[in-house]
Amino acid sequence: MVTKTSWGIGRIIIWIILIFLILLTLLPIWIVLKTALTPTKELFNNPGSLFPENPTLLNFKRVIGLVSREENVAAGGSGQSINFLLGIRNSFIFTSLVVVLQTFFSALAAYAFARLKFIGREVIFFLYLTALMIPGVILFIPNFILIKNLGWLDTYQGMIAPFALFSPFAIFFLRQFFLSIPKELEEAAKLDGASAFGTFWRIILPTSTTPIVTLVILTSLAMWNEYFWPWLIGKGENVRVLTVALSIFKSQTPQGAPDWSGLMAATFLSIIPMVILLLVLGRKVINSLQFSGLK
Repeated sequence: MVTKTSWGIGRIIIWIILIFLILLTLLPIWIVLKTALTPTKELFNNPGSLFPENPTLLNFKRVIGLVSREENVAAGGSGQSINFLLGIRNSFIFTSLVVVLQTFFSALAAYAFARLKFIGREVIFFLYLTALMIPGVILFIPNFILIKNLGWLDTYQGMIAPFALFSPFAIFFLRQFFLSIPKELEEAAKLDGASAFGTFWRIILPTSTTPIVTLVILTSLAMWNEYFWPWLIGKGENVRVLTVALSIFKSQTPQGAPDWSGLMAATFLSIIPMVILLLVLGRKVINSLQFSGLK
C-alpha cells in the first residue's frame, strides 16, 4: 500500500511539473496573442495584465488588409501596411521547395552511404560529418558572391540554392535509419529485377516514413523561421518571405515606436501554419511509431 501511495504521489508531482512547463512554454505565445487582441491606443494602459481589457480583431484585419489607411491611423496604428498574404505565399513556396529538394537529395545521399559500395565512401561521409561543425555564417559571403554572379538576386532559386541539395544532419539522420532496414528486403527487390533507384524508391522510402516525416517537420520549422539569407537575397516584394516582411514592417514606423499590436497580430498568424504542420505530421509520426512497434 505504501508503494502504491508513493507512486501515486510521484505521478501527481510529475504531472504538476509537466503542466507548469507547458504553461511556461505557452506563455510567450499567449502574450503575443494578448498584444494582438489589445487596441493599439490601450496597449500601455495596463501592461502587466495577462488579459486584454477590450479585446478586438481589428489588428488582425489591419494586417490582412481589410482596413483602409485612414481607419488604420484612427485605430492608433502607424498607417504602414504589410502585404501579409504575399509574404505568407512566398514563405510557403520557399519552405516547400527547400523541404522537398533537401529531403529527397539527402535521402539519396544517405542511401548511397548506407548501402552502396564505392571507393572513398567512409572518407566522404566523414567530410559530411565535419561539415556539421562549420558555422553557417562562414558560408554566407561565398554563397552570396556565387548567387550574385549567377544573377539570382531577388529570385526564388537564389534563396533556395544553399539549402536545396543536402543537409549533413539530414544525411547522417537518414543513414542511421537506412542501416537498420533488413538487407533481405533489398535483395528480394533485386531478384525481382529492381534497379538500385527502384529499390530506393519502392522499398526504402515507404519503409522510412517516420524518419522522413520527422525530418520534414524539422526542416519546415527551420526554413519557415529563416531570416538572414532570405533578407540578404530576396529583398524584392515579389519574393519577400514573411519573416523579412515582418522585419520591414517593424522598422517602417514614423513615430519611432513600432506598431506592436499589428506586428504581434501578424506574428501570431505566421505561427498558425507551423502549428497545423506539427498537429498533422506529428500525429503521423506517433502513429507510425505505434504501428511499427518502436518505443
